[in-house]
Amino acid sequence: MSTKLTINSNGSIKIEGDFSIFDKSGNQYDLGGRSVVGLCRCGLSANKPFCDGAHKGNFDHDAIAFNLPEKKKD
Repeated sequence: MSTKLTINSNGSIKIEGDFSIFDKSGNQYDLGGRSVVGLCRCGLSANKPFCDGAHKGNFDHDAIAFNLPEKKKD
């Protein structure tokens, strides 16, 4: 399975499939065998970068897909 990211309304970014997550220094997070995780978008999680549900009632974003403008040419 390829990696799938789902932007949840009023919540996390759900990542599922075959993936690895690294910090800014290149150190890999140990995901404990998980093939699905939620990443925090609200900044309220005590377990950043992972979602702990702290957004409930504190984060408002209706996730609806749209097209980005074409990439600027160099």
